[in-house]
Amino acid sequence: MASPAPAQTATPALSKVQQDLIDGSFAARALRFGSFTLKSGRISPYFFNAGELSTGPLISTLATGYAAEIAALGVQFDVLFGPAYKGIPLAAATALALHREHGIDVGYAFDRKEAKDHGEGGRVVGAPLKGKRVLVLDDVMTSGKAVRISVDTIRAQGGEVVGAVLLLDREEVGPDGVTSTVEDLRSFLAHEVVSLLKMRHLITWLEKRGDTESLQAMNAYRQTYGIKHT
Repeated sequence: MASPAPAQTATPALSKVQQDLIDGSFAARALRFGSFTLKSGRISPYFFNAGELSTGPLISTLATGYAAEIAALGVQFDVLFGPAYKGIPLAAATALALHREHGIDVGYAFDRKEAKDHGEGGRVVGAPLKGKRVLVLDDVMTSGKAVRISVDTIRAQGGEVVGAVLLLDREEVGPDGVTSTVEDLRSFLAHEVVSLLKMRHLITWLEKRGDTESLQAMNAYRQTYGIKHT
């Protein structure tokens, strides 16, 4: 007997930040629809490359979204941590947006791919992490490897990870076919993991746009790999 399809719900409305972020990402070709092979081997009908969000207006919209999500989350923290390399501008811009838009003043830090053996040396740049509560930023989580490496780095520096904020949650099950990478990370951290965008928001955007072909492909992919949600 075939397994039951994942439970689906009506697609949610988009906030202004979500609408602007998806519009801008699509225009910049950071968000593309078609056929893309993921590291997992799955053939995805969409692909998101945060590295293409490389203009002032786009990074401003992105930082505003991160800052609003963090402020709503209400977690107490001292430092934002952005994994190299894409997380570096995310952490810097979000720290600025938190200060300007929410009156929340925190430091930011990031790691190097390789430890520096001259000058100030070390693996981590920016605000000290020792004895600090740290919130990790990431873009699109696939395996969760980047965030887990960040957690190890932060703990090695004497910091405490108190959560993670993502740009996009793909809302799909992992290799076990049951839980998602985000759910696994939430259990691993024992803290909240939230995101600005979810796959369901991209589907809402396609519905509004009237892109029937991409919408059908997205819904078919979600039926096969989507997590159950209510």
